[in-house]
Amino acid sequence: MGKPELRGRDVLWRAVRGQRRSVALGVLLGACHQGGEAVVPVLIGLAIDQGVVEGDAAGLMLWLGVLAVVYVGLSFSFRYGARAGERASVTAAHLLRVALVERVLAPEGGAEDGRLPGELANIATEDAKRVGAVSMAVIVGAGAAVGLVVGAVVLLRISVTLGLLVLIGTPLLLWLGHLLSKPLERRSETEQERAARASGVAADLVAGLRVLKGIGAEPAATARYRGISRDSLSATLRAARAEAWQNGVVTVLTGAFVALVALVGGRLAARGDIGIGELVSCVALALFLIGPLSEFSWVNAELAQGRASAARIAGVLGARPAVDTAPPHHPGADGPPPPVAGRLRLRDLSYGPLDAIDIEIDAGETVGVVAADPADASALLHCLGRRADPERGTVELDGRPLTALDLAQARGAILVAEHDADLFEGTLLENVVAAAPAGARVDPEAAMAASGTDEVARSLPDGAGTAVTARGRSLSGGQRQRVALARALAADAPVLVVHEPSTAVDAVTETRMAAGIKEIRGGRTTVLVTNSPALLAVTDRVVLLRGGRVAATGTHGHLVGVHADYRTAVLA
Repeated sequence: MGKPELRGRDVLWRAVRGQRRSVALGVLLGACHQGGEAVVPVLIGLAIDQGVVEGDAAGLMLWLGVLAVVYVGLSFSFRYGARAGERASVTAAHLLRVALVERVLAPEGGAEDGRLPGELANIATEDAKRVGAVSMAVIVGAGAAVGLVVGAVVLLRISVTLGLLVLIGTPLLLWLGHLLSKPLERRSETEQERAARASGVAADLVAGLRVLKGIGAEPAATARYRGISRDSLSATLRAARAEAWQNGVVTVLTGAFVALVALVGGRLAARGDIGIGELVSCVALALFLIGPLSEFSWVNAELAQGRASAARIAGVLGARPAVDTAPPHHPGADGPPPPVAGRLRLRDLSYGPLDAIDIEIDAGETVGVVAADPADASALLHCLGRRADPERGTVELDGRPLTALDLAQARGAILVAEHDADLFEGTLLENVVAAAPAGARVDPEAAMAASGTDEVARSLPDGAGTAVTARGRSLSGGQRQRVALARALAADAPVLVVHEPSTAVDAVTETRMAAGIKEIRGGRTTVLVTNSPALLAVTDRVVLLRGGRVAATGTHGHLVGVHADYRTAVLA
């Protein structure tokens, strides 16, 4: 379950700590590599002093051999250090993606509130990748620090003045680099938010492309996406300018610092305080310091972007659950759950537009619910499916509040088949039996016949074995509705709540679906949330919701004859 107190720094710490072995190996090898790089100028200086200044050929060959061994070690440490860093980064990003998907798909919900699907996908890909890269930044930063320390120690042994110059100047440069990274962090967060928003809108437009074409709304959709994409581009350019400005300023400061070190070393050599070989070592070390200092600039940029992405990931992982998953403990509740009879009671229920709803449904009864306002139907479905808990009042199943049941137990007893339920990639038959429990009393073929899906199967080249594309886009709207209804019927839930299952089918098919639902759900509690006269005609009674309240109750035929609001809702 997500924790509201989760912060971006917690996400960063989790990413690095979770890969501590790879990070530790990378830090060790990176330190060896940078330390070796810092020693190379010293070895070159020694070779010059002994082989050139003193004319010692044996000494020259000795130090050249040592240099060859050092370069072999540098090659090894760089290769395997980089491998450890990449492994840590990729694995951390993968684990974050898994955690994000688990949180979004968690039964308690809440993570998707206020976020488009494309936005969530962007967070799980780009943001997770940026946070994963922090592991590599830690490795590179640690190696750069070792290189600077070794370089400073060598310079101190050559000259205390040079050593102190490096020891004082380096922290100052790092502090300036940290200050320069703040604008980049702010703009990077804005860039990711705008990019995620653009991805979310694009995904939604693609998903609804058929509908947009049907109503001729392509120009409006294109204009909307163009505006959002333009905002995303502007944010990306601002972030790029901030990064370029930071890198440029840090490069100038670094160059000035290295030039200062070389100047001081040259003056010391001119006075005879250091030898020719030591001067060469000092200049080479000054040039070497450009590398670690530039890496610190890169590390600062990576950390700035990683912090911004981590804050977005924390917003998803730490989202408040829509419902509680752990019910309060009651004496005797440790035993197996009793069989579900299917008796429903909405007692003084208030949620969203619903206000003090009282509805009682007996076990095995088929009840229709007509909502004059679609928002009332949506709120009712949220409460029955425990996608949200009532603000006041309760939903009771067999005399027990749903909030007193385990979330999985409640949703297993009450299945809410949404109007816009999607199909999955696979065969038509696999979609029908996707939610069917082992030993279900409803045969898949019976569910297909009751929903009219058998006609769909006969029209397909391979019948029920025909492959269905993701979200069922290879089928028409009416075919998808029939398959979704067959899947709900095959699940054989003790309580089935169906929302508008026949809006995209013809009248003959709708009548057949109504009769099939009545027959196959015999003895099981069924709630039909619909304004369809054909479906309402097979119910035992109907409840009319108007203005968030129960306006009337009775049989379909009776309400059609005596209630004007009911006639308007179902016959208009």
